[in-house]
Amino acid sequence: MDKPSLPSGTRDFSPEVMMRRKHVIGIVEETFKQFGFLPLETPALENLKTLQGKYGDEGDQLLFKILNNSDFLAKADEKILRQRDSKALTPQISDRGLRYDLTVPLARFVVMNRDKIHFPFKRYQIQPVWRADRPQKGRYREFWQCDADILGSQNISNEADLLQIYDNAFAKLGLKVNIRFNHRGILDVFEPWLQGAANHNRFMQLIDKADKIGFDGVLNEINKEAIPNGAEAWTLLDKINRMGSAEEKLNALQHAASIQHETLQKGMLEIKQLLTLLNQLPVTNTRTLDVTLSRGLSYYTGMVMEVVPADDRIPADFRIGSIGGGGRYDNLTGVFGLKDVTGVGISFGLDRIYDLMDAAGIFPTASLQSTAVLFCCMDEPALPAAFAMARNLRDAGIATEVYPGAAKLKKQLDYANNKGIKWACILGEQEISDGTVSVKNLISGDQNICPQSQILQHISQ
Repeated sequence: MDKPSLPSGTRDFSPEVMMRRKHVIGIVEETFKQFGFLPLETPALENLKTLQGKYGDEGDQLLFKILNNSDFLAKADEKILRQRDSKALTPQISDRGLRYDLTVPLARFVVMNRDKIHFPFKRYQIQPVWRADRPQKGRYREFWQCDADILGSQNISNEADLLQIYDNAFAKLGLKVNIRFNHRGILDVFEPWLQGAANHNRFMQLIDKADKIGFDGVLNEINKEAIPNGAEAWTLLDKINRMGSAEEKLNALQHAASIQHETLQKGMLEIKQLLTLLNQLPVTNTRTLDVTLSRGLSYYTGMVMEVVPADDRIPADFRIGSIGGGGRYDNLTGVFGLKDVTGVGISFGLDRIYDLMDAAGIFPTASLQSTAVLFCCMDEPALPAAFAMARNLRDAGIATEVYPGAAKLKKQLDYANNKGIKWACILGEQEISDGTVSVKNLISGDQNICPQSQILQHISQ
């Protein structure tokens, strides 16, 4: 008999892990709500035609495809089968796939419900996504994203709100990060220089790997693929990026005569407008204009954003990529037949955030606590009274359990300690007779007798 196992790139989450994950989700979700976003969920399955062609060639290769029901080979072309042409065969045996992200399903939802929603449409979505990637540290095949998007408004104040959400949420989580941003208009000016859209798209994908392989790694890849003028473009961007302030970088771009272009001017103007808004606000984390930031996905058209860890409590050997990112995608709904609906959004990588906080040891103890009070009965006749008192505490908002049955007290207290329960309310024949309860603080060891009607006041002190 085969031993039970999990598919590579997926995980089980124990109750302890789930409590911590919910701690992160709760803070992110509350931050979304504070900025006026409303919840949305979409199916795990989407039609393949919805997903394909939205993430670039590399993204399309990472889509999980679902075989059609019943005999999926029944309508397959015999010639294609004999040729073992998987790309030609796929449309004949699969018409659905697992969602790759939450942005494309959002665009599909908006197009399908255009007459029911009001713009600007602000939604948040916290759900799993799937990618047929090679599993490694910080990279999974099933993982969760926490997205917030605004559709139907081009104003740069939306980007300012999204960058604030990043800063506020990570401040509440207690994780120090660097929030990087750029404008695709700065990078789009290189398309003529790189001699065409195909070379430009590949250039964007390669420079998006700079965090992993460094300047020299990107340069080697560009030279290896012989992208025309790619080395010069990458060297220029890197030189500008090494300058100090955002203003210095913008000035350097302004004086780079070889890349003067309308899209550059638009990008620089929007960055200046964004900085004007952000400079009025306090910031907890580092915020950096990074002119090399591309965000490799092909649907971005304006501002792009990315969050990387910058916390010295993270072990030096614990390396992980970005933990959040997003940008503007003015043309995404157009591919579904709804033109002129601009959009901008961000995503939090829940799984990577969890891994970082766990490695840094910064989860608060409270994030592991569920039950606050355990009623321990010394004998079975005490159970009815324990159930009544537990109900009163629950009605007051206190998470409360009654230990099932009248096991030995040590066993009941061990259960409480293993779950991190702070209070044990012990009931026996004497307590029932006197109308009292013995309340023990399992952290300090203090134990006191109090009237059953005053349990709430006692544990609230």
